[in-house]
Parts: sequence; C-alpha cells; structure tokens
Amino acid sequence: MILPYTWWGILLQYMIVFASGGAFCVGAQLLIIKTKLTPARILVIFLIAGIVLQALGIYEPIASILRSGIAIPITGFGAALAKGAIEWAAEYGPLGAFAGGLVNTAYGVGIAVTASYIVSVVFKPKAK
Repeated sequence: MILPYTWWGILLQYMIVFASGGAFCVGAQLLIIKTKLTPARILVIFLIAGIVLQALGIYEPIASILRSGIAIPITGFGAALAKGAIEWAAEYGPLGAFAGGLVNTAYGVGIAVTASYIVSVVFKPKAK
C-alpha cells in the first residue's frame, strides 16, 4: 500500500506500523500470560509463523500494508529464511534450500553479531 508523500500520509504509515508491531507484542504478551509457554517457545512460534506465511505466499501482501510492523519482528526473519530457501531450491535443487535461507539472512545476522561485539567491548559487563 503506497500512501501519498504528505504529512498525513507519513503519519498514517507510522500509525499502521506502530499498531501492527504493537499487535504482535500484545499477542506475545497474551501467550506469556495465558499459557505456560516460555519466551523462547513463543519466539519459535513467531519464527515459524513467518516461514508459513512466506511459504503460502501470504507474507508479501501483508508486508506491503504493515511494512516494518511485520518485517522487523522475528516473523520477518522467518519469512526471509523461507524466501531464500524457496528461491535457492528452485534454482539449485534441494541443497539450495539449506543455503538460500542462510545467504538471505547473513547480512542481518552479521550486523547483529558485530553490534553485539561492539557493545560488549564498549560496556564492561559485571557479574552479579
């Protein structure tokens, strides 16, 4: 969904992203409160949801509306893994399915590792 480049179009886009990202957080919080699921398992649920949405071809239309609200959470990472696996499997066969997800997400993982290292060097963690 492309909104006009006016102040209200930009504001509306921010509101959509904020509301959709907040809805993901509310869903995760409800799972924490109402079930005995651990945060790690909830993270895996959201990851697999992104993979399933991408595999079914539903993720892209949703992402065109929600933008960063769905792309930034772990669902976006799952969709990126699935998209790479699907594209590389079509081009290189079954082994491409394994490599495609890694190639498609390597940049983001590399940035996360580098940023984590820099933060650990700058701030000296102390054991309790």
